[in-house]
Amino acid sequence: MKDLPTRRLFLIGSEASKAMSPALWNPVLNEVGAGWIYEAWDVPADQHMAGVRQGLLQPDVVAANVTMPHKRWAAGTADEVTEQVRLSGAANLLVRRGETLSAHNTDISAVEERLAGKHQRHALMLGAGGAARAAVVALRGNVDRITVTDRDPSASQQLVALAAGLGIAASTASWGEAQDQARDASLIVNATPIGKNLDDPPAWGSARLDPGALVYDFVYSDHVTATISMARTQGVECTDGWDHLHAQAAAMIPLLGLPLRTHALLHQALSHVHMQA
Repeated sequence: MKDLPTRRLFLIGSEASKAMSPALWNPVLNEVGAGWIYEAWDVPADQHMAGVRQGLLQPDVVAANVTMPHKRWAAGTADEVTEQVRLSGAANLLVRRGETLSAHNTDISAVEERLAGKHQRHALMLGAGGAARAAVVALRGNVDRITVTDRDPSASQQLVALAAGLGIAASTASWGEAQDQARDASLIVNATPIGKNLDDPPAWGSARLDPGALVYDFVYSDHVTATISMARTQGVECTDGWDHLHAQAAAMIPLLGLPLRTHALLHQALSHVHMQA
């Protein structure tokens, strides 16, 4: 135990060790000093989570980012939740406060920042997990209707119920129906893993999008996803996974008690990692 770093941060997910977050954060934390270190923690979808929670309560742990498929678990295991977490039912950050865990959702903050309050006529949600839930909450008050599709119909229904609870008109669609509706959407959100592999097609298919549409891709990878590439080819405004990663990471800084200069260090590290990708 004496050899452990003074302050530990984790990324928890089924494929956490494949993520680029440690490469982004560790140079930043090295500059900040005081023994900070960011580690990947692979936690399979079917793993019993009691041990994970106990691990996060160790005295050298500061916090953990949480990614697929554990964002809803993170919201449920927390002792305290923010209003954003309460609304979305998902959390991407657990901060240790003594013997308790506080849940936050900086995904919502990031989507709100990137969409900048722009009103959406029709939002198409590809995927219905934690990222999609964050996007729906971020859209509250700024969208006329939402269409949801997911390979799990029950997840789609749950997201529609969340939207309805926020006063948003929403409906489900099959994957094929959703791809047809892409032509009409003013906002297309890719909240699936489509794009992680180099040969993945655009998430919405091959439809020609509305010239005024916005494509929001949560996927960040060591290549430009076909979703973003096609959006750029069509001259459509887009936000890629790197833009989102930067915005949600910046929202973490005050929650972790990091100094203000961390913003500049984060920007430099993100630029370096992105150029290497």
